[in-house]
This record gives sequence, C-alpha cells and structure tokens, in this order.
Amino acid sequence: MRSTAPAAAIPTTAAAPPGDLVAAAARLRGHPGFRPALAGYCRGMTDAAPIAWPAQKLFDQYRRYLVCYMLIHNWHAWTRAGGAAPTLAALQAVAGASARQVAEFVAMLSARGFVAVAPDPADRRAKLLTPAPALVAEIGRSARLFVGAVDAVLGRRPGRADGLADADRLGAVLQGSAAFVQAHGTLIHPFPRVLRFAARDCGYPLLCAVIGAHYAAALPDAARPVPLGSRALAERFGVSPAHVASLLAEARRQGWFSTAPAGRLAALAPDLLDEFEHWASWQMAHYDALVEETEGAEEAKP
Repeated sequence: MRSTAPAAAIPTTAAAPPGDLVAAAARLRGHPGFRPALAGYCRGMTDAAPIAWPAQKLFDQYRRYLVCYMLIHNWHAWTRAGGAAPTLAALQAVAGASARQVAEFVAMLSARGFVAVAPDPADRRAKLLTPAPALVAEIGRSARLFVGAVDAVLGRRPGRADGLADADRLGAVLQGSAAFVQAHGTLIHPFPRVLRFAARDCGYPLLCAVIGAHYAAALPDAARPVPLGSRALAERFGVSPAHVASLLAEARRQGWFSTAPAGRLAALAPDLLDEFEHWASWQMAHYDALVEETEGAEEAKP
C-alpha cells in the first residue's frame, strides 16, 4: 500500500552534518590526490551540457535546481520506497518556491520533454510527474562528478561514478540525498559564498571555472582552464555577457577573486578557496556514501 504522507520540505538553514560524513570528508581532503581530483570536477562542471539547448541556464540556479531535485526524489520515493504519489501538489509542498512558480516551471519542463505528466492508475484524477532521464542526468551531474572525484582520489578502477550513467541508479542516489537533507539539513547553507553563487543563474559553474583556473596554475598536469572573460563565459553557459560581468564585478568588490585581461585569473581569496574545498569534500563524502548504499541495496535484492 502506498503512503499518502507527503515528503518533508527541504530545510533552508545550516545544520551540522553527521560525524561520519565530516570524518570521511576530512580524510578525502587530507589526501594528496584531493586537489587534482577537484580540478577535474571543476572542469567537468564547466564543460558544455550534453543536451542541445542551454540547460545550464535553466537548471544551474538553486531554486530551480531544488524543484527538479525534489521532483526526482518524489518519483523515486514513490516507486522504490512506498512514498506518496509524485503529484504537482506533493512537489509544491516541498520545493521551496510558491505554488504558482512550481506549476509554471513544471509546465515548462513538460513542454521541453524533461518531465512526463500522466494520470495515476490508482486515481485518474491525480497526475504523476515522472522525470525524464535527461533531467536526472543534468540534475545529477555534480553528484556524478563528485563521485568521480572520489574515484580519482582513491584510484578506484572501475569507478563508482561509472554506474551513475544509468539514470535510474542516479535517480535513486538523488532520492537518497534529498531524504538525507530533509533529515539533517542542507549541505550548502554552511557555505554562504558557494550558496550565493549557486543562487544566481550559472553562478555555480562560473565559480567552478574560477577555482579550476586556480588549480590549472597551481597544479602540474591540471586540466587547461576555461577563459574567464565575460563574453567567453556567457557563451559557454548560455547567459548574457552583462550577467557574467555583474557576477565578476561583485566578486571583485567583495575581494573574493578578480580576473585579468585575456580571461585569466588575477587573484583568488584563500578563504574562498578553503570554503569551496570544504564544501566539495562534504559533497564527495555524501554522494560516495549514497552510491555505496545504493549498490548494497541492489546486491541484497533476491
């Protein structure tokens, strides 16, 4: 029998994560391969999205990302764990935006083929929201790359990230992540500048481009950086040069980082680098543990 209880809303304040996650993150961060692996993550986050239109502009903004994240959670909680039906009303209750904003965004996702809307066989009045594999892949992109970074640190061959090419398995990991966040609080709110960038259109991949440029200059054999000029970044992420220039200007005023002519990184505040690495280590530990749990649950099936 299916549950009718809706999922809990995602908390919007910082909370201390469990000690085992913090300890695992500290071990990863202390490994000599951590920064080279994180450089690879940054390059992956700045590469063009595999779908034809500018998905990064659509999904790389915290509130819109959260709607998709919870939509994926609701579908997999229903299909895998007997959760409440993944309807629009259930999503509106947890997505962290107004009911009208969620409805309009879901309608746009449906029109673009990222969400299927179909009647519930058990209640034809209810409409179920099913995430398309392309939506799961794009929302899970950072998670997959973070697990790939752990693979690189630990030298795992084959890596755990390889299995996340399967949309169903990646969706299960994202569902586990959202359930964790509902129970323990978000893992981004303790890092206010990372959150600040994530709240702006394509701000987070821009931050990854900046951190990647730092690693390219500081580490041997790091991936070649992407140009940090306003026009080049705008073209890469599908936003306007004026929007990118605004982000770069704010960072310069705040003393976080600055760029030089020809799209080079001129300066990066050490405390911003420390914040990003701290955030990344938590994400790496979080998603790697979830993949391990998912693989264990699959192996335990009769």
